[in-house]
Amino acid sequence: MGAVKEKVNVKSDVVLSAEEIVIKFNLRGKNLTAIRGCSLELHKGESLAIVGESGSGKSVFTKSFMGLLDSNGWIDSGSIIYKGNDIASYKTEKDWLKIRGKEIAMVFQDPMTSLNPLKTIGKQVQEAVELHQGFKGDEAKKLVLEILNDVGISEPEKRYKQYPHEFSGGMRQRVVIAIAVACRPNILICDEPTTALDVTIQAQILQLLKNMQKKYDLTIIYITHDLGVVANVADRIAVMYAGDIIEIGTSEEVFYNPQHPYTWALLSSLPQLGVKGEDLYSISGTPPNLFKEIKGDAFAPRNPRALKIDFEIRPPYFELSPTHKARTWLLDPRSPKVEPPEAIKKIRQVWGGK
Repeated sequence: MGAVKEKVNVKSDVVLSAEEIVIKFNLRGKNLTAIRGCSLELHKGESLAIVGESGSGKSVFTKSFMGLLDSNGWIDSGSIIYKGNDIASYKTEKDWLKIRGKEIAMVFQDPMTSLNPLKTIGKQVQEAVELHQGFKGDEAKKLVLEILNDVGISEPEKRYKQYPHEFSGGMRQRVVIAIAVACRPNILICDEPTTALDVTIQAQILQLLKNMQKKYDLTIIYITHDLGVVANVADRIAVMYAGDIIEIGTSEEVFYNPQHPYTWALLSSLPQLGVKGEDLYSISGTPPNLFKEIKGDAFAPRNPRALKIDFEIRPPYFELSPTHKARTWLLDPRSPKVEPPEAIKKIRQVWGGK
């Protein structure tokens, strides 16, 4: 993990606005509430990282922007405003095809299952070019070769004719990014784009995404469980827990001045903060059962610093700055003063926070 990306002025031009989104799934005859009144504004040209443990709702929330929820899931209430339309109200594939790929594209976390093993790499990228940009034949192929070159694939002419099994994991991830970019979307969602890659390749893929963002004027959402991965690429960070965004702020604010106990716990779990000979910090307990109604702060049962009110009433957002807010009773003026863990103070020292 490098230095945290410097604080930026959040732009006022909102490209997508999700308001009070509730997403439910029907499993074994019971309804499970996966997203509980989630709101988010995405600003043009920014990199937003959504972080949290597996099962916190990161992928489900962002898949709802593209109509990719599983057949047993639905948006129960709330709105997703994109270009003046409430896309949360879309019901048919015909509606979603106006958005999916062309406006909002996704890089999935497993490139091997995202690619067709029976088609050459070139043909798979070319399909996206022909479908979303309207180019055909040699003109489309020329653009494909340019995109393959842009994503760092050497000898694109040769690689165009090869199949996914002839590529390494890092190269396949580059191809998946090429397919997404070939759609020329406004918003690119990257779902755990570096999970299956070694550390060196991770850094290369993140740098590639930064380069592509600049060249193709993309707004990027990174989905990850690893705060360390997005430290130097994210302008803002949204922390999710049990289907809700419990803290959001600029990268600098979330790393150096976190306020929610869950954000404290996530940051304390960073391997970079480990001390030789000592056990790494781990968050005790397990996330709540989403089949049941969650009362109060969802993190309270796992929070050693929980207040009595945390078990009774869901906290509202408390604003710390125009760009930083957190959903925790610790920020209420009536709450007792609770110091963050030592690991949080250490982050400020190690990475130069204020």
